[in-house]
Formats: sequence, structure tokens, C-alpha cells
Amino acid sequence: MHALTEKQIRASFVNASRKEAAQAALPDLATRPWADLDYLGWTDRKAPLLAYVVLELDGALTGVRFRTPTAERGRRRHGALCTWCQDVRTTEAVLVVARRAGAAGRNGNTIGTLVCEGFDCSAHARWTPPRRDPDEATVAADLVAVAERVAGLRERAAAFVAQVAATA
Repeated sequence: MHALTEKQIRASFVNASRKEAAQAALPDLATRPWADLDYLGWTDRKAPLLAYVVLELDGALTGVRFRTPTAERGRRRHGALCTWCQDVRTTEAVLVVARRAGAAGRNGNTIGTLVCEGFDCSAHARWTPPRRDPDEATVAADLVAVAERVAGLRERAAAFVAQVAATA
């Protein structure tokens, strides 16, 4: 993913009003590892029940505003598989719910999915197990596996965002 500006991000939201987009607390864009991101995702530091994802969809920057579950302290957590990265090493996936774009969203139509709590899918997809003295074949196999996981992540995240953005 290429580095994004605040203006690009705020203009990309398909399911948020201009006021909602303007009120979003953006992350520190200067510290993002852009080369290793498949999407930009963050939780609003001023409103922790809101989260956002921005990615490229059909050549256009597309952003989605989510609601997240209440942040109850001491709540027992249950393991869940992230729908996007499908990483089995982590169980910190949470339900995020997005209002659909257009009239459907104004009528209260929403769609949800399970996503890594910190939007760390890009790092999870690029993870390779530590190996002692890996040979060329093992390194090549790891690179292929990472490429397949990254492609799957991008495909699943884009498919979800496309569902939110669909107005028909």
C-alpha cells in the first residue's frame, strides 16, 4: 500500500457522512509501515467503539467506518478466527459491524465480520516460522506461502469492503 494523506483518507469513506469522516481521529500516518500494509486499519482513539479501514478497491481508495463491541473490562474473551487473514496463531479477532453505503445504510442495514483486534492482519499474513539453518527450498516455500496468504487477505478484505460499498 502506498502512503496516504489525511485528505485522501477522509474523502474515501463510503458509509460515513462528511461530518463523521471529519470527526474521525486518524492514526499517526508518518509511522505506518506502508510497504507492509494491505490496508490501513485503526481504532479511533477518541471514540474507541469506532474503527476504520481504508484500502484500494477497483483502483479507487475506499474507506469503511465500523462499530466495534463495547470494551467491557474483565469480559471473558473467546477465541475467534479473523475472517480476513485467517491466522490460527492468534485468537484476538473481534466483531466489527459496518453500516452499508447509500440508502440501505440509511435504513439501518449493516454487515459484520470478524477481524484481528488491532487490525494486524498484514503482519500475520507475512509471518514465517523461525527456522534453524533454512535451506533454499524452505525459504522459497515460505515466500510462496506468504504470497498466498497476502493475496487471500487482500481478496477477503476487498470483498467485504465491496459488500459495504454496494448500493444496489
